[in-house]
Amino acid sequence: MARVAKEVVEKRPEEIMKACMKLYRTMAFQEITLNEISKETSLSRPAIYNYFHTKEEIFLAILGNEYRLWNDSLIKIHREENLSIDRFAKAIGQSMQRRALMLRIQCMNLYEIEEHSRLERLVAFKRIYGEARQTLTGCIGKFFPSLPEETRQEAVLEMLAFMYGVYPYAYPTEKQEKAMREAGIDTMIPSISSLVESCIGDILRSKTMCIKEGI
Repeated sequence: MARVAKEVVEKRPEEIMKACMKLYRTMAFQEITLNEISKETSLSRPAIYNYFHTKEEIFLAILGNEYRLWNDSLIKIHREENLSIDRFAKAIGQSMQRRALMLRIQCMNLYEIEEHSRLERLVAFKRIYGEARQTLTGCIGKFFPSLPEETRQEAVLEMLAFMYGVYPYAYPTEKQEKAMREAGIDTMIPSISSLVESCIGDILRSKTMCIKEGI
């Protein structure tokens, strides 16, 4: 019985995270509360405090899991024998297409999530984020060895900064689409993969050209 109880306890954080993700499909971040999350689980609100002190910590855990999954995709890309700029950019774009939840959370609520999470939780998340960032840097080093280490780091920072703003362009709300139409703005909606592929390709071509020309 003790073993069963332990297994149940170990699965509770995942249960809480899944409940939060379910609510996030139809509710805004601001609308989600620990009470709402509790209703979707087998736990009371006080019981949730044994695992997460705030809803922001739950979202931070979800985001950390998303980065783990993205890092897994990056590791697979790193195992490729040889990739051109275009093929590499396409591979990264496809990997990001599967991480729409990650892009949504960090685009809309990351600052608030980090501010309302305990330091130890934030450090744990940053380690996961750092692993993905290191893997991405390693990919660039493997496929584009002519780029110096400093240039690789710059490219990665530019890529990650760009990715923070991708989600709203790929998933505008109905209200945003209506406003753009009434404002006479093109409402073409690109995919996450196409946006990321274009950005990463441009960044790498620019960096490579600068190195060749000695700029």
